[in-house]
Amino acid sequence: MTSDNDSPIPLLDLKAQLESIRPQVERAVLGVISEQRFILGPEVGALEREVAAYTGATHAVGVSSGTDALLLTLTALGVGRGDEVVTSAYSFFATAGSIARLGARPVLVDIDPNDFNLDPAAAAARISPRTRAVLPVHLFGRCAAVEQLREAAPDLPIVEDAAQAIGARRRGIFAGALGTAGCLSFFPSKNLGAYGDGGMITTDDAELAQRLRALRVHGQARRGGYQHELLGGNFRLDALQAAVLRVKLPHLERWTEARRANAARYRRLFEEAEAPVVLPPRDEPGCRDVYNQFVIRVAGGRRDGLAAHLKERQIGCAIYYPRGLHQQPCLASLGHREGDFPHTEAAARESLSIPVYPELGQRQQERVVGAVCEFLGNG
Repeated sequence: MTSDNDSPIPLLDLKAQLESIRPQVERAVLGVISEQRFILGPEVGALEREVAAYTGATHAVGVSSGTDALLLTLTALGVGRGDEVVTSAYSFFATAGSIARLGARPVLVDIDPNDFNLDPAAAAARISPRTRAVLPVHLFGRCAAVEQLREAAPDLPIVEDAAQAIGARRRGIFAGALGTAGCLSFFPSKNLGAYGDGGMITTDDAELAQRLRALRVHGQARRGGYQHELLGGNFRLDALQAAVLRVKLPHLERWTEARRANAARYRRLFEEAEAPVVLPPRDEPGCRDVYNQFVIRVAGGRRDGLAAHLKERQIGCAIYYPRGLHQQPCLASLGHREGDFPHTEAAARESLSIPVYPELGQRQQERVVGAVCEFLGNG
């Protein structure tokens, strides 16, 4: 028999989440199977309405993944060969990859070292006559300063990469409703995760929503008739995933507040221990971080050693992300060199994500902090 002091602590415990909602999930999945309507249909439509209401957006369009949400939104906005899209150098690959797949150029910008998000002033300086959109990333569940980007480029669409930020707020407005369109991911590890891939696009623009709905079904504006007005693809959200997400969505606020409570406890524990780590910034007035990740920074080249130490202690951790987008081999044609984005490169060397999932207990957090301090010589 194991105790809290020797049981593994995973980075994320989806099994614990499942146990709290298992009967509802099973009923929802069996309901879809009984109906035999697996592609789009009433479950997807209902989820779209519910997510739109939750985020405060007028429209929501379910798609096959968060990556496809980015790709479809940029396509619907007319981004193509020869265009430029200004975005962050520090993000998951899909952010820049979606731009490059359309033949456009990702114009990478360094981050604000305090919160890992796109530096608005640096982004404004990179806007050119060829810029077709600005794509900020709400990294790790904290909203980027979209209002500053809008002031710098009032005539450009702003596409939010909100894959990690459902439920986050900035100045009282939810992620997904801050820009022209918001791109959500329902990958299983997200705060609102499906049991497979899934995504959604939120927008207040009715015409854009109509194009998105057509593009996700091969550009077919009307059901039946095999008439394709646009060159789209198969980017549909399936009904089984929508049914699971509809069960989970009513629990999202509770799960979010549990994450935030765990983040506050980490802050207290690390500060009491005087641990030599940099913690995530506190919320600004009117803002809410949803902590898709709780990321600490460890200087002096000790991050990788700390990660190995935690894993030896059976404590889950992960490095998001070990290199900037300008350091990816397939984006070498952008012509960037080491040192071009110093804040991105420092974050890639120093950042480490530790467990913060809603079901994480106080004793488990104390173990995590103790193990960190043990390695850094502060325990």
